[in-house]
Amino acid sequence: MNAILDVETQSDSQTCQLTVVSLVRAAQAGDRDAFGQLFERYRPGIVSLAMKRVRNADEAEELAQDVFVQAMQKLDQLRVPEAFGGWLRRIVHRMAINRVTRRQGAMSCDPFVLEATCLSSGDSPDQDAAEREQADDVRAAVQRLGKLDRQTLQAFYLRGQTLLQMSDAFDAPVGTIKRRLHVARKRLAREMEVSQAV
Repeated sequence: MNAILDVETQSDSQTCQLTVVSLVRAAQAGDRDAFGQLFERYRPGIVSLAMKRVRNADEAEELAQDVFVQAMQKLDQLRVPEAFGGWLRRIVHRMAINRVTRRQGAMSCDPFVLEATCLSSGDSPDQDAAEREQADDVRAAVQRLGKLDRQTLQAFYLRGQTLLQMSDAFDAPVGTIKRRLHVARKRLAREMEVSQAV
């Protein structure tokens, strides 16, 4: 009996996987309905993962929407349709880091303004503490990065410099600045994963 259940479970899993693969391929070919089905299937898990990352329901919903917009725009870059779910999770992780890093600038404002903003937001003290702890984790991870990665992230996210401004400041081509920013984000993501695993 267990062998039959195992075979049925494997068969259901393969059917589901084939369905995801066929939906991804159809969506890559321009079928918006197929992408809509992928959205419906993966949305709850993506919202849940976003909630774990940003710890705010409204922001998690917004992040999930942004993830699917980006996924739709970049779907042609996904070479292995079977990896669609993991690919979405990586997008959530990267975009959540970007949000937290951008939000970090607001955390460095005047303490009285910050306190007034936090109190008016309606968040519970536990949520506020969790968000502060997450911001502290990001700051600590940024400080553990190399000097060039740290300067690149701070220029873009904290000082709000454009790629052209950074190109002038770092005396490097815009393409080099884009690459540095991409590499710095990846290193920050790895640093965050290491710190969360400990």
